[in-house]
Amino acid sequence: MTTSAIPSRDTVVIKPIRGLAPLDLKLLWQFRDLLFAFADRDIRLRYRQTVLGVIWVILQPLLGAGIFSIVFGLIANMPDQGVPYFLITYSGFLGWTLFMGVVTRVSPSLIAHASLIRKIFFPRLLAPLGVLPSVLLDFLVGLVLMVVLMAIYRVAPGWGLMVAPVCLLTLLSLSLGIGLVAASLSVKYRDVQHIVPFFIQLLLYASPVGYSVEAIPEQYRDLYFLLNPLAAPLEAFRWSLIGTGQPHYGYLAYSFVISGVALLIGTIVFRSVEREFADVI
Repeated sequence: MTTSAIPSRDTVVIKPIRGLAPLDLKLLWQFRDLLFAFADRDIRLRYRQTVLGVIWVILQPLLGAGIFSIVFGLIANMPDQGVPYFLITYSGFLGWTLFMGVVTRVSPSLIAHASLIRKIFFPRLLAPLGVLPSVLLDFLVGLVLMVVLMAIYRVAPGWGLMVAPVCLLTLLSLSLGIGLVAASLSVKYRDVQHIVPFFIQLLLYASPVGYSVEAIPEQYRDLYFLLNPLAAPLEAFRWSLIGTGQPHYGYLAYSFVISGVALLIGTIVFRSVEREFADVI
């Protein structure tokens, strides 16, 4: 008597996704060890065989803040509101590097794991999620330096520090949503990898990184906040640390909603084309 080919409880049956499938959080949790492996590998490769190593994580925002301090503080003579202009630019760069790091690291993540995607099965979302720990580690190093600078300049944060987590969550959600869309498109359209850095460079000068929103003419501020959802969380994050500018809670809530929508759209786009990654990449 022959037994029928019925899969046992230990057998995993892999079926192609048809249509838009919901996000399988249970499957992501089952592959959590692979996520940790991706994160560990990304951190190790980032600093392996480098002369500066982690020092570059400190130098990058310091140099950027220094240049912006000269351009906007000395040459353009932007108002400093009684705070050293270097702190204004560095606090802006601190939030900006989190946004930039996620977008620029997530967008090429699928291409970087092309060999694995072609050969083995795993939730493809783990590839972009695996780069987040290294970005957050870079941000943490920059935040520690921010605390040191505030101590040197004798600038103490107030109760507004409670707003900082909302700002960071908004920046993280918005950047991850954009990164997921870029990663999905870059599998088929490789020129996306060239468009993203150019887009990021333009957005840097269009965002309140080296200057405060107070420098924008009052009649254009509403439009500025509406067109650039980065403006409110960057400005509120700076205010939460050093007290310059205003938090603009209404526009911060607007940016928070936009970031949630961006993350949702990014996840939908990623899931809708996920089944084609192995064939196209």
